[in-house]
Amino acid sequence: MHGQARLQLGSSSRAAIGRRENLRVVPRAGASSSCAAAPLLRLSGTVASIGPAPVPGLRGPAVLRGGLEANKHRIRLDMATAAQATTESIDEEGTLHVKIDNESDPECTVLTVEGKDQPHLLMTLSGALTTAGYLVVTADISNHDGRVFDVFHIQMEDGNQKIPESKFKELKQLILSMTSTTSNRSGMPAIYGVVAAAEVERLKPLSELSGVAAKGEVSSLELTAAEMAQAAANLVAQEREILDLQSKGADQRVLTVKEAGRREAAAVLERKMSAMEALLTTRRTISTEPARDKKQDSGADFMAKMKPEVSVSPACGTGKELLLQAFNWESCKQPWYKVLAGEVQDIKNCGFTAVWLPPPSDAVSDQGYLPRDLYNLNSKYGNEAELRNLISQFHEHQIKVIGDIVINHRCASFQGEDGKWNKYGGRLAWDASAICNNNPAFGGRGNPKQGDDYAAAPNIDHSQEWVRRDIIEWLRYLRNIGFDGWRFDFVRGWPGHFAKQYINETTPEMAFGEYWDSCDYTDGVLNYNQDGHRQQTVNWCDQTGGTASAFDFTTKGILQEAVSRREYWRLSDSQGRPPGVIGLWPSRAVTFLDNHDTGSTLNHWPYPWKNLPEGYAYLLTHPGTPCIFYDHLKTEGNGLRKAILDLINVRKAHGIHVRSKVTIRKASADVYAATIDDKLAMKIGPGDWSPNMVGIKINNKELKLNCSGHQFAVWEAQP
Repeated sequence: MHGQARLQLGSSSRAAIGRRENLRVVPRAGASSSCAAAPLLRLSGTVASIGPAPVPGLRGPAVLRGGLEANKHRIRLDMATAAQATTESIDEEGTLHVKIDNESDPECTVLTVEGKDQPHLLMTLSGALTTAGYLVVTADISNHDGRVFDVFHIQMEDGNQKIPESKFKELKQLILSMTSTTSNRSGMPAIYGVVAAAEVERLKPLSELSGVAAKGEVSSLELTAAEMAQAAANLVAQEREILDLQSKGADQRVLTVKEAGRREAAAVLERKMSAMEALLTTRRTISTEPARDKKQDSGADFMAKMKPEVSVSPACGTGKELLLQAFNWESCKQPWYKVLAGEVQDIKNCGFTAVWLPPPSDAVSDQGYLPRDLYNLNSKYGNEAELRNLISQFHEHQIKVIGDIVINHRCASFQGEDGKWNKYGGRLAWDASAICNNNPAFGGRGNPKQGDDYAAAPNIDHSQEWVRRDIIEWLRYLRNIGFDGWRFDFVRGWPGHFAKQYINETTPEMAFGEYWDSCDYTDGVLNYNQDGHRQQTVNWCDQTGGTASAFDFTTKGILQEAVSRREYWRLSDSQGRPPGVIGLWPSRAVTFLDNHDTGSTLNHWPYPWKNLPEGYAYLLTHPGTPCIFYDHLKTEGNGLRKAILDLINVRKAHGIHVRSKVTIRKASADVYAATIDDKLAMKIGPGDWSPNMVGIKINNKELKLNCSGHQFAVWEAQP
């Protein structure tokens, strides 16, 4: 039995392994009828298992079709193999030969592996390359009479260069150590792995071909259960192998590589378990009216509920605000106030009700986030006169202006007597007594820091009443300039109850903070449960007495993980609610996909570019206050600007607001769907779903498609 296949991944698509797409290996046409019992390999990430191919009749006759075939977003690779599902030892005659060269391909390093075939070889080789941080661009995989000749075209992980020759020896040793096997691997996990893999392959066609929604849900549940069992079997097999290697005194370098594979297998199992939890949750079909907004409303919110169309809380403005972050990290390189003055009418036409401007004061850094003389409103973005004119134009178009308030830290103008930078100039001529005393680099003589330290600049001591009074007077000055609200920078650095005082004494129309903390991860994989992460944001809003909202970093982190890894089940928490702050306290959530830090030219944590349209489909149909990034609004490519404008129109036309009710209809691997306020239905993801397909009606009528784009669609109720 023999065969050959080529897997073309391409530089633009990245490696299927790195993206955790699925590869299947099945016998090619021309194989004998015994191929029905030949093993089948399914690769998910760097973890795979080998098991018998589907029985004849399930997918046709024993002689199956070969070649490269695409089934939607799954890659299937057909090749012949004679490997058995049980492991075997490799003797000296079975040693693999590895060759690496940078000459035969102008763009890639060519890695050739030749020798006796062995179980899990493709998985092992791919896992070794991925673990070592290499990108597989293409792979030629051949098998003849039990021997393999595999050619991988690889690059460094960033996809921009070949492997340096200085790393050839290390790469060769890695391949040989990863493919060296030991005899007598425990048979029990291997058996379980065979059964699980067979179940996965049997169930996939059933799940894909289900024509009735209810049957599809049952098939999805069954498939997810099988995949979870398979992932568990893979993990157990790897752990048993590591224990076996340890008992035989294996080299620590080999164990280190195997441990990396074990952690990856554990992460895959965690993903599958989370997918199962999410699937079971959505089957309960829980309507989302977050308990937070029911039980812990402020007095302003109570008044808003008496008139549900309007809110009088500074945390969320009217409750129907549409916010534009009207700058990026590079805006300081242009006369930005003048640029925006020429765009006010367009911003109004787009439907925005508020704009967030960059820090207005004189600063050490061009972007304004290292402020110096707070009352000096001449910055890299323009002078005070241009700022006043811009604000005036926004007000003429009924658009609120939000100032970026950086008061966690302040840079000094001069060196103090101790030679440290702690002497301030301008109207707020502070000295070291305004600086926290655990800020030794700046000689602070104030009280200890009550939040996270910001090492780049002197941290302001908000615990002192005179410091707070100076800040309040400055904020009142900005209110007189024309600012309508505040975006507080780096609020992890100072307690929220001080923000409450600043808000109460300056009466902004909107106020929200940047509470940015890392999400919860295990082995580099985002955890399904992010309740602890979002609770930190809720706690800060609590400290402000509910007078301030906060950016919903939890929603951003979960949403971009869901769309980039096709794990849309993440978008339902364990109680069937949206998993971010919008699932707990939506009227205090400012939702966003990117900002000047995460995106722009900094790209500290960027949202996947191709998935931006579906990301905005989620934000603009869901509760919370959506914040659209300037760069995205100005992007015509990928249909992004059109998608944003279409979705803004839908939100405004149907009165979607900060407390809109979400009913999650489906949250599976490839699709998320929900209905909102019994007015809209939406779906994101590559999977098929529509409200009419599953029998959802509003006013006893089917819903009508309003707008759609790349992997999203929104339907509206008919009158």
